[in-house]
Parts: sequence; structure tokens; C-alpha cells
Amino acid sequence: MKLQNVWLKAMAKKITWWQAAEIIGVTDRTMRRWRERLEEHGYDGLADRRKGQPSFRRVPLATCEEVLRLYQEQYFDLSMRHFHEKLQEEHAIKLSYTWVQQALQGAGLVKRRSRRGPHRRRRERRPLPGMLLHIDGSKHRWFQDERWYDLLVILDDATSEIYYAQLVEEESTRTVMAALREVIESKGLFCALYSDRGSHFFLTPKAGEPVDKQRLTQVGRAMKELSIQMIPAYAPQARGRSERSFGTWQGRLPQELRLAGMSTLAAANLFLQERYIAEFNQKFTVLAKERGTAFRKAGRSDLDWIFSVQSERVVARDNTIAFRDQLWQLEKTRWRYSLAGCTVIVHEHLDGRISVRYGPHVVAHWSQSEASGTPKARRGKDGTGENQTAVSPSALELSPQSRDFHFPTAPTTRHKAKKEKRKAA
Repeated sequence: MKLQNVWLKAMAKKITWWQAAEIIGVTDRTMRRWRERLEEHGYDGLADRRKGQPSFRRVPLATCEEVLRLYQEQYFDLSMRHFHEKLQEEHAIKLSYTWVQQALQGAGLVKRRSRRGPHRRRRERRPLPGMLLHIDGSKHRWFQDERWYDLLVILDDATSEIYYAQLVEEESTRTVMAALREVIESKGLFCALYSDRGSHFFLTPKAGEPVDKQRLTQVGRAMKELSIQMIPAYAPQARGRSERSFGTWQGRLPQELRLAGMSTLAAANLFLQERYIAEFNQKFTVLAKERGTAFRKAGRSDLDWIFSVQSERVVARDNTIAFRDQLWQLEKTRWRYSLAGCTVIVHEHLDGRISVRYGPHVVAHWSQSEASGTPKARRGKDGTGENQTAVSPSALELSPQSRDFHFPTAPTTRHKAKKEKRKAA
């Protein structure tokens, strides 16, 4: 019903004024004032008396100009939410987010957003931290210049807490292993890892088909050894939580690096580790549905071996292995006269070291300088462990193309006799 119809019914005494107040939804006192104004001034008396008068909540013109000036001169590349936080934290300007949004859009400094797409139901978060971790990389111009880097992030599905965030040249097997190892050492073992179908996570035989979970990558092998389930995502929408997080990273981190004066990769990673990850978690971390944690203590002491790039090699007759287009010499051990014909595992550690293991025994070990070609061999006591005899490839000075097995090539006397006998027959 229109207000005019209600007032006319009350004036005609078809309903009481108190019933009219109940229909309109106002108090008896308000209805009594309206009745007095209606009798004295007619319908014109019911107009709002505040019309034409400025609101007491009106923002001063100087404050409005200051907000627009700050956005144009200093915070021109920040999102509206980020800019609103800077106004409160850095400049003590306490304004509502809606007012800041309308002011920037009204001044033409920010475009109005388009209408959202169709409604989709969000997947429920896991109830405990450590049940599911997201890992992904985002390639972006984080320094707002021509340089492109990958931001590798690991976040928790239950709380959106960031456990790891570092800028790397490129997302790869080694960078992913380094990130996972740091999280496991600081937080503990978790239950499942959710990632895209990158070649360092899964092997996809044919594009568009399911991944092959039997043929493991280096990361898949490491996760299997730690009993951590790997879950592949078949669409970006499936990783919506991490994708939305990267939208926030791309809208904030480049500006924070610019304001902090960071222009190098090492300085940016130090800034992330010492300051910005904690600030990011403080603003965007949510509480888990249940108390407790699903992280379990990593009681294993062989993480250095698990998080290494492993390759199988067969030892040649001269106790060498072919690796990196060079021959690597293996020395004699106490527990076996020769390793010729044996299959060994070559471990490329994340810090550049190279180790060779045969079962539980370490038969050779090169430091980073030795593995890079420095002609210097480390020698130690024979046996298990890292004190093994090893020769660097440059000191060996052999190549797979010109191998000398030191075996006689001329036929022996016995072979000559057999050959002559066959000819005579």
C-alpha cells in the first residue's frame, strides 16, 4: 500500500492512527508528529525536513582532495582495497571502503567493474590445517619492468595461510623441491598436495587426458616416499583458491616492492621472508573450522636424499658412469672389489652436490665446486657414509666418445688356433 492510501484510510476513520503506524512500520510518536504536520500544512508538511541541507556525515572537501591526490601521485597502481588500507595505516584517514570506491570511480580514476558471471558453488575448505596444501607459480612482471619471474607460493586450504613464497627464475623441479622441503622442515608432513598438471608434477601421456599416476616424476617420487597424496587439477577453476590468492599477490606485491625500493631478486626474496609474508597472512588468513592440526612431525633424517634429482646409471667395466656427457670415476670400496655391471643411483642435491649410492652405501661424493669441473678430488676413508673416494670429471679427462677400456684388441694365440682349424675344416 502507498503511504497516501494509509493516511486517507486513517483520516476516514476506517483504521486508527495506531494501526496506520503499524502498517507503515513507524512508532506511535512518529505517526503523531506526521498527523499534526498533515493537519497544519497538508501533504507538503510530510516532506523530509532535511532536504536541501548538507549531511553531518559529509566528508570535508580538503580530505576528499587529499585522497584523490594520494591516489594519483603515490598509490596510482594499487587496488581500491589496498589503497583503502594504506589510507588508514599510513595516513590516518578513516573513511569507509564504499566512500573511497565511489570517490575514485566518480573522479574517473578507477573503472567500474563489470557484472559478475554465473553463480558457482565454492568448494568447502578442509577443516584442519595440514590436510591439503596448494602449490602453484605465477609468472608476472613483479618489478614492473621487462623482467619476468615466477612467484612460487604454498598455501593452506583450511586457513589460506602462506607457508612459502619466493621469486624464482622459473618454476621447475628443483625450485618446487626446495619449497616443499622448507615447508616440511618448518611445519611438518602434510596429507595431500594440490597442484596443476605441470611436467614437474605429473606426466600426461596425451594432452587433455588424465595423468599417469604410475610413472612418477621426481616430485611425485619424493611425495610418494613421504606418503603424501598428490591431487592434479584439470582446470584453473578447480584451483580457484590459489588463483584468487595470486590475483591478490599481483595487485599488491609489485606496488609493495616499489614502495620498499626493492629491485633485485635477492632483496625481494629477503623482503618476502622477513616482512611481507607475515603482513599478508595477518590480513588474509582465516580461522580453520576445527581446532588442532593435521601436520605431523617429520621424523625422517633423509630429506636431503629424498629431495634430490635421482638418476639410474649402470657402472661400466672400468668402474665409471656416464653422467652429464662426461665419465665419472668410482674408486674401490672395502665391501666390494668392483661395481662393474651394478646399477647405482646418482643424486643431484639441491645445493649442487652430487652423490652416488649403491643400495644404502655412498660410493662417491662430489662437492659443488668439484661437480662443476674443478680439478680437485676429495678422498676419505672407505665404507658407508660421505667419506668416500671420488675423482672429479675434469681430473679424469675422459669423454664417452673416446673410451679406453684397457682390454687387448688383438686376438690371442688360442683364438688364432681355433680360427685356423675352422678354415682347414
